[in-house]
Amino acid sequence: MPRPHRILATMTELLFPAPSQPTLPIANDQRRFPVHRIYCVGRNYAEHVREMGGTPEKQRPVFFAKPADAVVESGASLDYPLATADLHHEVELVVALASGGSELDLAQAQACIAGYAVGVDLTRRDLQHQAKNAGQPWDTAKGFDQSAPIGALSLAGRWTPAGQRICLTVGAELRQDGRLDQMILAVPQIIVELSQLFTLAPGDLIFTGTPHGVAALQRGDQVQAEIEGLPPLHFSLRP
Repeated sequence: MPRPHRILATMTELLFPAPSQPTLPIANDQRRFPVHRIYCVGRNYAEHVREMGGTPEKQRPVFFAKPADAVVESGASLDYPLATADLHHEVELVVALASGGSELDLAQAQACIAGYAVGVDLTRRDLQHQAKNAGQPWDTAKGFDQSAPIGALSLAGRWTPAGQRICLTVGAELRQDGRLDQMILAVPQIIVELSQLFTLAPGDLIFTGTPHGVAALQRGDQVQAEIEGLPPLHFSLRP
């Protein structure tokens, strides 16, 4: 007699149509990258830790997450999010995984990487401050709709992170300007540490932290985010 779970699998009907799979474009490639989960690293640039009132020598990088459907592609026009009066930009290198696992070593972590992109971790800063002061999670500050704009991926064989410039402009104003070698945890180390907490999987994205210069965005702003050698990311906020 078939196992019950096999019977259920063949007879299951969905209550409503399943949500579409979030995907990202790949530069110079007709294929797209299917998004599984989005992990993020906070406090991974010393100057950003200081500008947020912290001490990098005492505060380790921290991990949090965004939902997969928070992804938006370059060129999007975004609504100003609900429940905030203080929306901030945080430009970041995003790492895409083609494989995963748990308790990885550095070599295994490096082998997981499918590619890289420019991303912006949009943050409801007022809600984040409230959560920090109350000792609560950052979910409402970080995991809201359209909070993860990401540019097209460059496959790992075409680009490697080193000391490239990472920057963000709003209109004609340069807001953030740093280099990837200023990260406290480098990319393979981030993957290793995440794999101690989660079983990583193909389709996972990792935002790797932001340099100093984070600031508020206003309705109507035009945002351009860049990392040397990667396709740029641009988006706007509707008036």
